[in-house]
Amino acid sequence: MKITRLLLMLSFLSTSFCWGQSPEYQKMKAKKIEKSSVFTKIINRELEATIVYEDKDIIAFVPLRPQAPVHLLIVPKKEIHTLNEVSEEDTLLLGKLFLVAKKLAKEQGISETGYRLSINSNEDAGQSVFHLHMHLLGGKTLGPMVAQDE
Repeated sequence: MKITRLLLMLSFLSTSFCWGQSPEYQKMKAKKIEKSSVFTKIINRELEATIVYEDKDIIAFVPLRPQAPVHLLIVPKKEIHTLNEVSEEDTLLLGKLFLVAKKLAKEQGISETGYRLSINSNEDAGQSVFHLHMHLLGGKTLGPMVAQDE
């Protein structure tokens, strides 16, 4: 019984170590969270952006470096650092993000041809702004979301 517990503990510790965020990423993330996010600055009109949608809960704008002919960022005004911090009280807000994405896809003329919604969370997904946001991408045939193994 003691050996089984020891093996389980070692297994847990090794997977935590192997699957955790790198120290460099953790440091960068902590620094960025300490400051207001660039999205909060846009919401507060401290930075300019091409805003395409706004209501009391959500703002949507064109990113500085678009990755597709149509690329919009849909951002809740409530600052939630990562998807891992979402709570049950955010249920309606998250649903509204999808409804705004649907509306914007239609307005941008990509609702019928197709579009992608993407939310990155933490290091392996490439999250660099620690304020939850959804990417709306379309306007061309999009490649696979990740490299495909052959």
